[in-house]
Amino acid sequence: MTLVSKYSQALYQKPIADCNDSELYQVLLALVKDKAQDLPTNNQKKKLYYFSAEFLIGKLLSNNLLNLGLYDQVSQELQAAGKNMMDIEDAEQEPSLGNGGLGRLAACFLDSIASLGLNGDGLGLNYHFGLFKQVFEANEQKSIPDEWITDSSWLVKSHHHYTVSYRDFDLESSLYDIDVLGYERNTRNRLRLFDIDSVNPKIIHDDSIDFDKTNIKENLTLFLYPDDSDHAGELLRVYQQYFMVSNGAQLIIDEALAKGSNLHDLADYAVIQINDTHPALVIPEMIRLLNQVHGLPVEEAVDIVKSMTAYTNHTILAEALEKWPLADLEAIVPEIADIIKYLDARMKENFINPELAIIDDLNRVHMARLSIHYGYSINGVAALHTDILKESELKDFYQAYPEKFNNKTNGITFRRWLMDANPDLAAYLDQLLGDQWRHSHDLSGLAAYQADADVQAKLDAIKVGNKAKLNHFLQGRMDVSIKDDSIIDVQIKRIHEYKRQQMLALYIIHKYFDIKAGNKPARPITILFGGKAANAYTIARDIIHLILCLSELIAKDPEVAPYLQVVMVENYNVTAAHYLIPAADISEQISLASKEASGTGNMKFMVNGALTVATMDGANVEIHDLVGDDNIFIFGKDSQTIVDLYANNAYRASDYYEKESIKPLVDFIVSPDLLALGNEERLNRLHQDIINKDYFMALIDLEEFIETKEKVYQAYEDRSTWMAKVIKNIAQAGYFSSDRTIRDYNQDIWHLEENKSAN
Repeated sequence: MTLVSKYSQALYQKPIADCNDSELYQVLLALVKDKAQDLPTNNQKKKLYYFSAEFLIGKLLSNNLLNLGLYDQVSQELQAAGKNMMDIEDAEQEPSLGNGGLGRLAACFLDSIASLGLNGDGLGLNYHFGLFKQVFEANEQKSIPDEWITDSSWLVKSHHHYTVSYRDFDLESSLYDIDVLGYERNTRNRLRLFDIDSVNPKIIHDDSIDFDKTNIKENLTLFLYPDDSDHAGELLRVYQQYFMVSNGAQLIIDEALAKGSNLHDLADYAVIQINDTHPALVIPEMIRLLNQVHGLPVEEAVDIVKSMTAYTNHTILAEALEKWPLADLEAIVPEIADIIKYLDARMKENFINPELAIIDDLNRVHMARLSIHYGYSINGVAALHTDILKESELKDFYQAYPEKFNNKTNGITFRRWLMDANPDLAAYLDQLLGDQWRHSHDLSGLAAYQADADVQAKLDAIKVGNKAKLNHFLQGRMDVSIKDDSIIDVQIKRIHEYKRQQMLALYIIHKYFDIKAGNKPARPITILFGGKAANAYTIARDIIHLILCLSELIAKDPEVAPYLQVVMVENYNVTAAHYLIPAADISEQISLASKEASGTGNMKFMVNGALTVATMDGANVEIHDLVGDDNIFIFGKDSQTIVDLYANNAYRASDYYEKESIKPLVDFIVSPDLLALGNEERLNRLHQDIINKDYFMALIDLEEFIETKEKVYQAYEDRSTWMAKVIKNIAQAGYFSSDRTIRDYNQDIWHLEENKSAN
């Protein structure tokens, strides 16, 4: 009896061939869970606790089978019975525990931590409905609950329960675990998600994500990032964040005590990494527990926490550097507010600069400042980002604590984003390079094949096959078909003005005009978007509306539709990325220089053979350094120019809008053609915002962007030269492995022992 058939007989008393896809998913879920539970957890003395508001882990079945070394065996057994792994995976609900790059990075890091044999768990919240499920109606984003938790899922309820005390009430938590399996390791780590049993989905208003934000005992873990455009939403965010860190801090202390810690030596047993500012309250909470619950002197408690806490900064955007009114903390967690006031006063004994204050003149608590003063490491996530932090955004802090600052350029897991998402390419790399790259992620040997016509042809054929898979996926998901011979041009990321989806939309208008004027492209062009806009982010939702209106307009135009197609993928998530990234020819990384901390989508596209259209922003700078001028398409103002424009308040959108090449494109947003398809209020608001504000300067780079895009499409027609560029990019992508990133974190920050015996 084969491995899979053993489980199909046990669960359903029938062979594989007689099971439907939903049943086979349950079969494989049980198989993987059993195999995972047979593995011991890492047990080295010192342990990493990676706190993050998001863990965008994606579907886990294939990834777990791959890491267990069972993927090929299981696939062959299924094929022999006439079954297909991709069809079975359709039955899996994607965990809705994150939204964008922050959450995906955290998921990649957990995979690499486990794969390197390091003792480290992720700590977060078990959101029942995630951010939201995105659906399109009348060319607008509509948000509905994204229900993903079923009776049988990857979640395993543990025996751990903790009490979290707020000013007016206590909540008891339940802890759920999801096993995190390392690649070909015989140990496992865990993603640990805290929840409350009193969550009540019935308080959600019908067919929406609106609910009573004041009913904390029933709403606490309903949604990721609940709308904080009103005061009740802001308070709920604080309740959520404190719940996460209080549970996590109690777990850390319990696990250290169980290993023999006397708490005076807690830093020898635990290290905390704060992923962005959302978990920053762990600092005062850990001090509270050590001092008020376990009796350590407060000064010692502060020193211990300071010696075991590290902070990753992911942004220079003010909106993402959280600041909470002190009055709100006093109303919700008064003991924590008192500790923060103590920490602020202690800091002010050494520094008089008001820009360093944890509590500012408006009585707002700056979570990033708290993390910097009372942590021992502060890292950026790309070389340029870290330089900007040190030279501009956090300059005062860098001057105060130069020894704390360091860079850790982000990375991605090749296991998911190449081996799982693009198995045909992975298998071909095995043929050319051997399979050692699967462990080392060293693809540099591929560069020797840059001019090899046979290798170019094979890689091109793999790309064509991936385009066919994408077409099949879009047909099933959205009833949309794309042309197999088209150039696939992709921008997938959270919808935000600084990422400049609006600039690509303006290019689409340019291309629409150009085709209408008779300038037909050499082959069809398909431009795909994916991403969600926060419900309270009105302009981002307006940008989605513009893109959807353009998509409809072009699809209905018989002159343009054969040559240009625009598709916005509904409810973009990790599953969609598995199809979009391997199929892409062009990767759009067009954020305003200085604003994108790193990006990781750029790395996923690169290793899958897409060429990058990019500003010199985030990790695009390091991609450019690796591949050289000839193998990436760079445009736009440099970061220092942009920083200076902001500093001097010197950018005037209207100066660019009045240009003859730009004005018709912007004005088309409110043309009769688009107004006939769209919401007049949304289109007018976006039009006026671009003309009068354009805070993230889409217009400043628009002319050069249009010129660059045309060069890219022309370059695509020289297939041999294009494929040589593709090979160069894949060959240089190994640097962006998250295994390298995690080794850097461990060497410079965490100092964990690697479990050598786990290989």
